[in-house]
Amino acid sequence: MDNLESLLKQLSTQVFQGGGFDRPLVTKRRSRMCVAVRASHRSLLPNSIILDTSSSGSTYFMEPKEAVELNNMEVKLSSSERVEEQAILSLLTSEIAESNMKIKHLLDKILEIDLAFARASHAQWMGGACPALSSRNCNISQSEHLSINVEGIQHPLLLESSLRNLPTDVSPRSPDLDQGNGVMNFETKSHAHFPVPIDIKISHGTKVVVISGPNTGGKTASMKTLGLASMMLKAGMYLPAQNQPRLPWFDLILADIGDQQSLEQSLSTFSGHISRLREILEVASRESLVLIDEIGSGTDPSEGLALSESVLQYLKDRVNLAVVTTHYADLTRLKEKDNRFETAATEFSLETLRPTYRILWGSMGESNALNIAKSMGFDERIIERAVLWVNKLTPDKQQEQKGLLYRSLIEERDRLESQAMEAASLHSDIMNIYNEINNETQDLDGREAALKAKETHEIQQDVRTVKNEIQTIVQRFESQLRNVSAAEVNTLVKKVEADIASIVEAHQPSKDFLVREIGQSLYTPQVGEQVYVKAFGNKLATVVEEPGDDDSILVQYGKIRVRVSRRSIRPVPPDASSSGAHLKTQVQRIRSLKDLGSVSEASKNQQDSYGPVLQTSKNTIDLRGLRVEDASHQLNIAIDSRAANSVLFIIHGMGTGVVKECALKLLRDHPRVVKFEQESPMNYGCTVAYIR
Repeated sequence: MDNLESLLKQLSTQVFQGGGFDRPLVTKRRSRMCVAVRASHRSLLPNSIILDTSSSGSTYFMEPKEAVELNNMEVKLSSSERVEEQAILSLLTSEIAESNMKIKHLLDKILEIDLAFARASHAQWMGGACPALSSRNCNISQSEHLSINVEGIQHPLLLESSLRNLPTDVSPRSPDLDQGNGVMNFETKSHAHFPVPIDIKISHGTKVVVISGPNTGGKTASMKTLGLASMMLKAGMYLPAQNQPRLPWFDLILADIGDQQSLEQSLSTFSGHISRLREILEVASRESLVLIDEIGSGTDPSEGLALSESVLQYLKDRVNLAVVTTHYADLTRLKEKDNRFETAATEFSLETLRPTYRILWGSMGESNALNIAKSMGFDERIIERAVLWVNKLTPDKQQEQKGLLYRSLIEERDRLESQAMEAASLHSDIMNIYNEINNETQDLDGREAALKAKETHEIQQDVRTVKNEIQTIVQRFESQLRNVSAAEVNTLVKKVEADIASIVEAHQPSKDFLVREIGQSLYTPQVGEQVYVKAFGNKLATVVEEPGDDDSILVQYGKIRVRVSRRSIRPVPPDASSSGAHLKTQVQRIRSLKDLGSVSEASKNQQDSYGPVLQTSKNTIDLRGLRVEDASHQLNIAIDSRAANSVLFIIHGMGTGVVKECALKLLRDHPRVVKFEQESPMNYGCTVAYIR
């Protein structure tokens, strides 16, 4: 390939010199290297083979007769190379097949890691809380008297559908949505309807929970939320709840939810429920969670109630926890006979005649069927007659149920009053702390002004001290310079530079002082003013334009102009610019003496003037996307075709760095390249070459 490229390069140059093409061009057509020549000048390459033509037909891509043998050899060797590659790949494939078990083991481990990251990503997405397992010990602390203690949990599937409608930068538990008590503020996000958070609190001794309440009140959704939370705990997932949820470990989660009616299996609604319930009772263990929706429904109310009570009495001795929903009022009274039963009710607002989707633990709810029917526009005469029938059928039970509900509300009121007292005490403590902090900040402005004045005075003293010390060193150096030989000048200059550097370092202000935001909110730089830019390592830059609407400022650092944020610039402290310029002048006076013996070399380096280094399409070559051989060939042609004392911009990109390394090696070895500059922080992927 080297011989072939060298030959074609020579022929292409001859074609270019003979006017056959506007530049030397060696390319590849039909897997063979060739030379581009105008159709009118094809006689410059006699006995050549035309491999291809341009779309306009004005350019021929011709294979010279001198290159035919080399091209044939290249094709032959490339074919042999592919055969060798296939052999190597076959060998590697056989080695991989031998490591089949190890690879599968690694894939299993990668799957475990991927699953862990998926759980973490899901937890972060929904703002989840890490759950904990409830203690099984009998001697439990007061804080762990609840077997299940989950505050403000939202139905995971309903929450996910709501989150998909949220902007990506908003968390479901952000302050504008969460009021701090597990209640979401839906009014602030009217476009996203979040599920209402509920509290699930079940004590250790409870075995059966009976949830009653109105239709569409959230009984089934609350029971499903408990089941999903238990499954997420078993899967090692975070829960969409407040604080730290606490649940027990259930070996099985068995549910009978929904209508199991099936025409194919000749199952009615009741038969479907009984079939599923029989399977649950057969496999349930003492560590299982059983969820039953509308137990005993779909048949005669008296028989359904009897069967339901018998099933619950059976479950209380054989499972860890059973949660059922029902409209049978008698099932809610099982708590009076056995403390292993617990009741709960979904709340219903009598003012709006709509459910609130919250659970009142320890309460017994009413179906409110008549109120719901009335709110939906039922005939009032039908509603009045139904009320009379209810009062006639169960007057005693109605009064008893109202009494139990009243006692439950009294207990709830007492608990809320206790929490209100605790909140008032906490508010009082916070106000005391606030008053103490407010008193401390009364004279803050005066103390800040005094501190600034003190620091300014100390800085001015340090500047005067540094000036005097450096002036003394410079005077001593100038007196010593008259008495030393030319060979000792460099030694004397290095000694003086070291002395000055030690003085500057001793009085150098800390980095925190340079970047301190003193009056940053009020500081507006002016055009032409020098400022410190944090992005440049706190270097001095000049303001070119005033701050724009986006609060950005255009500054110039050397030959570079860049737009930076206003927050990343700092004003130059008083006297810092003048003293810094004075120190720089003193150091330059000394360093200029080092160059006394190198005047001839400096003048020699200035012989070649390349003018302004300005990139255009004429002096730029783009090597991105080329193979190493093609890139090297194109760069050689570009360097040879450049005029004397010119610059060439080589765009090689970043990528794997192979093309870049090839380009830099060629530039180092090429006789026409005087020097080259690699990419800068403002110009990645490009190298500038200076052509002799």
